[in-house]
Amino acid sequence: MNDRVAQLRKDDFYLPTLHVLEELGGSASIEEIEDKLIEKFGFTQDELDRTYEVSGDNIVTDKMSWARSYLKFPNFVASGDTKGVWVLTEAGRAAAALPFETVQKNIRDAKRARRAAQLAERAAAAPTAAETDEEQEEERSLDWSDVLLAKLQSMDPSAFERLAQRILRESGFIRVEVTGKSGDGGIDGHGVLRMNLISFQVLFQCKRYKGSVTAGAVRDFRGAMQGRADKGLIITTGTFTPDARREATRDGAPAIDLIDGEALTDLLKSLKLGVRVEQVISERIGVEEAFFDEI
Repeated sequence: MNDRVAQLRKDDFYLPTLHVLEELGGSASIEEIEDKLIEKFGFTQDELDRTYEVSGDNIVTDKMSWARSYLKFPNFVASGDTKGVWVLTEAGRAAAALPFETVQKNIRDAKRARRAAQLAERAAAAPTAAETDEEQEEERSLDWSDVLLAKLQSMDPSAFERLAQRILRESGFIRVEVTGKSGDGGIDGHGVLRMNLISFQVLFQCKRYKGSVTAGAVRDFRGAMQGRADKGLIITTGTFTPDARREATRDGAPAIDLIDGEALTDLLKSLKLGVRVEQVISERIGVEEAFFDEI
């Protein structure tokens, strides 16, 4: 039997992702993109539940995520100002009508050019540094969000909980406390979100790992927060399975907000917590030949 999940590549989602963004009006949340792709490919629940043996990440959604990241290299898509929203650029609209091989080549060329630029910048900053360690070179070629995510995943669990506390405070929460009690249904802390004249009691859970949060974990968290808070929030450095996202917004049940690793890195960037953003000014130079002709 042909195992298409095992043979799945991030490349398989390049054009479909562009087409989905077109269909959704040029912008969409991660959940909307993934739901549409699942529908287009006709993935079964068994296929969606497949995970990598080592990391525990969900295979299908992981390939979708990598495809979005690679589509950023040639500026076919961009992360919107709003957390978790992806936008189709003009270059992406044009690419959606191109053959797969052309899109794939554009992505490879853009990634290669970006890596060359990074190496050139490092060489200019430290021209005597040895560039012989292949592992270090590969690390430098990673997107800033990949480097940040790896750092988050290596943090001590208690330090990650304190980081979540800081994030909530910076985002407008008050009276944020980390409890981290064992046997408390996975609840790691609580806070109050004040919006104008209304306040909400919020319980949060932190999951610092590389795997995918399942629908069962969302259900367990909802059960633990029942009658104790108005809203729930799960923050993870990993991902959420499609079933977990659906469970979080299931009709008739208290909604739970989900922040995955990708959204978490964007949030840290917008809050400027552990992320430095520097404006780079470049020159575009052209020769005005007519000037010389008129002398």
